[in-house]
Amino acid sequence: MQADLFTPHGSFRDPTPESQQRHMPLAGRMRPESLEEVAGQSHLLAPGKLLRRAIETDRFSSLIFYGPPGVGKTTLAYVIARSTSAFFVMLNGVESNVSEIREKIAEARTRMSLHGQKTILFVDELHRFNKAQQDVLLPHLERGTVRFIGATTENPYFAINSAMLSRSQIFPLEPVPDAEIIALLRRALQDPTRGLGHTPAEVADEALAHLALKADGDVRKALTALEVAVLSTPPAADGVIRVDLAVAEESIQKKAIKYDRAGDGHYDTISAFIKSMRGSDPDAALYWLAYMLNAGEDIRFIARRLVICASEDVGLADSNALRVALAAAQAAEMVGMPEARIPLAHATVYIATAPKSNSAYAGINAALQDVREGKTLAVPDHLATPTRKKLARLRGVAEADTQYKYAHDYGDDHFVPQAYLPEGRLYYHPTSNGMELRISERMEYLRQRRQEVQGPMDKGQG
Repeated sequence: MQADLFTPHGSFRDPTPESQQRHMPLAGRMRPESLEEVAGQSHLLAPGKLLRRAIETDRFSSLIFYGPPGVGKTTLAYVIARSTSAFFVMLNGVESNVSEIREKIAEARTRMSLHGQKTILFVDELHRFNKAQQDVLLPHLERGTVRFIGATTENPYFAINSAMLSRSQIFPLEPVPDAEIIALLRRALQDPTRGLGHTPAEVADEALAHLALKADGDVRKALTALEVAVLSTPPAADGVIRVDLAVAEESIQKKAIKYDRAGDGHYDTISAFIKSMRGSDPDAALYWLAYMLNAGEDIRFIARRLVICASEDVGLADSNALRVALAAAQAAEMVGMPEARIPLAHATVYIATAPKSNSAYAGINAALQDVREGKTLAVPDHLATPTRKKLARLRGVAEADTQYKYAHDYGDDHFVPQAYLPEGRLYYHPTSNGMELRISERMEYLRQRRQEVQGPMDKGQG
């Protein structure tokens, strides 16, 4: 939008001239003009909610809207500007530069001094702003030169610098529910001014439901598909355009999955994948695996996470899980996609359905904590090298105390009680899950025999 320094006080400048609105796509024409028309986001805009109160009382400074495409981030900024009678300036994070930002700030300052009118500076794709561009805005946010609204599809805590975050309130927007998308599609069909009400069209209920489902919370995608369906379907003999399920299926394309392999979607999805396997839900784990494969995730990254999960979460309850994960990783590397999905799915289901134990994982963490935070323990004399043993005897240590007992020389179970730490500590606590039950029973038996000779062990921090 071009700035107009002589816009009358209290007026709102629509960023799209009226002459152009007639030629805009349906999604642009149906953009809400008030909070009541906004679809979804009841967690932010229901009566009494913080954002709604801030908008209605005109008490806000800097806002950042975060959410997937088509949920209304730009629309909400537009509605806020309209409801507060502010001058609306829109920049794009991809196209704008530092000089343009400074120019808009200067115009906002002039507008306030001449007319007392506030300016809302809206930056779409805020995550595309580099540090220098973000830093240019900071002093003006502090002074209130502009009221800033940013929109981003990326997690702002990763994509936006901390100085800007500390000056802004962050509001996550969610995908719009199917029922609200269907209601919006019906409104678009009936609206003769902004919608398709001037076109005699009938859309079957199942067609509307299909458009809403496949839009997956994206209002823009649903409206675009509806427009394509209506305008591309020839009228029947009675002049009415009838859109059935088959037409709707052709009109909406496959949704592009939002998955940035270097960003938030990448980490959220792999987190859901791991936690589904840990939680013994093979169906959820397979869904997240399919999601990553469909988005083009590196199969080696997935394979590495399978190996880690097999050892961390299944562990000694079923040591075969680690072998399966390693074999799947090797097989996936060997055959590549699309066949790699098969061994990866094999390992995913095996790990998800296996008994679980994190005893080895917890044990090494506890031992590392002792090493890092506790006192250093010396190697006992009887476990040391022959040279160390000679030095020990020179210090007066009895020869018997420097003798190592070779376990295989003792009994059928090849076990002899002797100290392997200068003070007894327990780090490994076996569970009774899966194969680890047998380990648990054996360790309990051996610990009892050890205590009979050495006395109670000091469990330390483990």
